[in-house]
Amino acid sequence: MSLDQEVATLKRIPLFANIDTARLKLMAFASQRMVFRDGQALCRQGDAGDAAYIIIEGTADVLIPTDEGPLKVATVGSNDIVGEIAILIDVPRTATVQATGEVVTLKITKELFFRMVSDFPEIAIEVMRVLAHRLEKTNERLRAGRG
Repeated sequence: MSLDQEVATLKRIPLFANIDTARLKLMAFASQRMVFRDGQALCRQGDAGDAAYIIIEGTADVLIPTDEGPLKVATVGSNDIVGEIAILIDVPRTATVQATGEVVTLKITKELFFRMVSDFPEIAIEVMRVLAHRLEKTNERLRAGRG
């Protein structure tokens, strides 16, 4: 994928939609394109959070361990960002994200992520929206499980 294609992909992600193209080129250039095979973990619960991943193609399951085995709490796909919680609050990964088929991502280091948030506060607002949406989905699931 060319740099221009990666920038076009980033522009489709709400988090980066309003960011200047030149800055997105810098971000795409500074990030690492990674491909994960079916069943391979993008990140594992408990690991240190050193990067976030933007999913360009494919889907992955978000899993947390239970006594009965892994529980799928979400499925993420194209244009989603994962792994940002661990880098935002400097805690170990809160879940395992496992590829379901081939998954193509852009890996954004903690340093690059914070530089982008510092330069563009609107990214921080969008991250808050993403996290609030996830919290609401979790609350819905918990309410449904008690009914």
